[in-house]
Amino acid sequence: MLIRSAKIQFLFWIAFFSVVLYIWIITIGLQTFVLPDEKPMELPQNVVILMFVLYGFLAVAVLAGTIISTMINNRFYMKFFSIFMMVGLATLLTTRSMFG
Repeated sequence: MLIRSAKIQFLFWIAFFSVVLYIWIITIGLQTFVLPDEKPMELPQNVVILMFVLYGFLAVAVLAGTIISTMINNRFYMKFFSIFMMVGLATLLTTRSMFG
């Protein structure tokens, strides 16, 4: 059995939950704004609030992973979180440009 340090396990779980949150955000956005047959006249407020909260959780998780991976000097997770932050921000900007 492979035993890892608590710091690496924490980074792994932060990365895992960041990916799950990102997939959840993409799924909600696609189901609400891209795939429905009828376009709603106004934005559903509960979905917008949920996506705002999920983006907040994602930002906190990615920021925590970035800081901790930098503090322990783990190159793999530093690259992962930096790329993931760029992908998340690119998705946010793309969505904003499509609907804003």
